[in-house]
Amino acid sequence: MLLPMTVALRSTPIATWQAGDAVQGFALVRRRELRQDKAGRSYLDLELADASGSIAAKAWSDSSALTQEFAAHDFVKFRGQVQSYKEQLQLKLDNCRRATEADRAEGFDEARLVPTTKEDLDGLWRRLEELLDTQLERPVARRLAAETLERHGAALRVHPAAKAIHHAFLGGLLEHVVSMLGLAVRICDHYAELDRDLVVLGVLFHDLGKLEELGAMPVNDYTPVGRLVGHISLGRDLLRERAAAIEGFPDELRLQLEHLILSHQGRKEFGSPVEPMTPEAIALHMIDDLDSKLAVLRGLKDNAPGPGFVWARSLDRFVWLAEDATTDPGAELPAGVAAPPDAPAEDEAEPPATEQKSIW
Repeated sequence: MLLPMTVALRSTPIATWQAGDAVQGFALVRRRELRQDKAGRSYLDLELADASGSIAAKAWSDSSALTQEFAAHDFVKFRGQVQSYKEQLQLKLDNCRRATEADRAEGFDEARLVPTTKEDLDGLWRRLEELLDTQLERPVARRLAAETLERHGAALRVHPAAKAIHHAFLGGLLEHVVSMLGLAVRICDHYAELDRDLVVLGVLFHDLGKLEELGAMPVNDYTPVGRLVGHISLGRDLLRERAAAIEGFPDELRLQLEHLILSHQGRKEFGSPVEPMTPEAIALHMIDDLDSKLAVLRGLKDNAPGPGFVWARSLDRFVWLAEDATTDPGAELPAGVAAPPDAPAEDEAEPPATEQKSIW
């Protein structure tokens, strides 16, 4: 009896893959490491991505991919099988090579392979301009915002907000800033003692240093100045540069804005050289922290196989992911979802689910 042949799924989004699928298509290499197994044989440990998501991949010693020349941040053409390993999907690569111009005839398109915000970029940009136009009161504050967008707007529109963890995709920084601005407006409406101009400008500038700290997509990796200086100090430098370009810019306003940038990560152990000392600085840190953490949970939920407890390393805890608030946490967990702390999984060699290092 002849068994039916497995038909490879061609150029289907990574997010739609299931264990057992044979797949082939194009992807972005987010990570590529040459390693050795217990027998001393070389293999490749990779992460492949497209606009829908990413997946861990392995090219074992018998894979033709080991003889191909490609590197992290390259676009590649691949073929392999989707497998389940430790209740997580993983791609076993049969072959993988650098994509070429000739591959465009088969559907190769970089724009479909770069992780990108799900929001409409034009809509986000219009919302940013609207919020800055309606919420800033001081003429000098309005001018600072306008000239900052004129100088850095093109990069802000498409830059990631982080290397990993939250908003780590094309348009991520813009999405993060616009989301924070919406929350900032509501908080300033509630707490009348807050200086609205300071909070709004603090949101605009707080992560602007990431334009220099991180490379643009698809590279999204630390630059030399990003490693050596960091986005907080770079952000303060950008503020000073923009303020100096405005004749008579108030020294006190610049000082307060510098404090917002330097303290926005909340604590010295999180990278801030000073901790928040003003009402506006406290508010900015809380707004940033909330938006970042909820983005982490959205990312985990997007990649989870179903409702259940998942280990969030950046939060150092298990988190409950459900379709809605009425899902019973005490119900039996679906296959592939990490068990809660009081019911550890059999294999506890490492925490389950997505690995994360820092909320920022």
